[in-house]
Amino acid sequence: MDSVDVRFVLVETSHPGNIGGAARAMKNMCLDQLALVNPNRYPSADATSRASGADDILMNASLHETLDQALEGCALVVGTSARPRGLYIPELTPKQCAEKILLEAHQGKVAVLFGREDSGLSNGELDRCNMLMRIPTSQDYSSLNLAAAVQVLAYELMVQRGEAPLQRPIGDEERRHPLASANEMEGLFNHIEQTIIATEFLDPQNPRQVMRRLRRLFNRADVDRNEINILRGILTSVRTSLDKV
Repeated sequence: MDSVDVRFVLVETSHPGNIGGAARAMKNMCLDQLALVNPNRYPSADATSRASGADDILMNASLHETLDQALEGCALVVGTSARPRGLYIPELTPKQCAEKILLEAHQGKVAVLFGREDSGLSNGELDRCNMLMRIPTSQDYSSLNLAAAVQVLAYELMVQRGEAPLQRPIGDEERRHPLASANEMEGLFNHIEQTIIATEFLDPQNPRQVMRRLRRLFNRADVDRNEINILRGILTSVRTSLDKV
């Protein structure tokens, strides 16, 4: 089975054994793109031992100092959590998430973020995500090992790929332009923030939740590169008009 263009991103992993366990889970399910953001200790013999033969995944894993670097070139970004977050972001089951990933992977790179073992992803990191995959767990014990979380989604991707090819819903036409990358979306959000501060719509001393809600709005919208250019062109025209006043 061919690999799918999905990047599993582990953010600030505390124990190197969990990196090895994640690599093993990925190799089991024909996934090979692993990215590490500021791991506590890596490379490590513990990671190699837990990988149990998935050494090639570890050897080819990319190391990054920032999440921005790890998301370079990715069009769809999925966050993961074992608990409800209440952040106005669409929440999918692992099965639904796998379906969405496979629909989008042929259009552009997909990144799936897995957070810290003790605290998961921060709200700021979830701000970068188009959707959230929540793994159902016991209400009495919701702690889920990082490698196990990786295995859950990797398994669902494997199952979906073994079934009949997925088709886009009727009426959902093939995009003429690729989805905007995570970096392009971040550029848009910065441009929006600068503009609405200039128009005095946003008070930087009392920002409330304005930018977070705007991020949620645009991250749900599957914005493509052409639409990004239109939006940023509008914002530039607003700033130009302000400068003439």
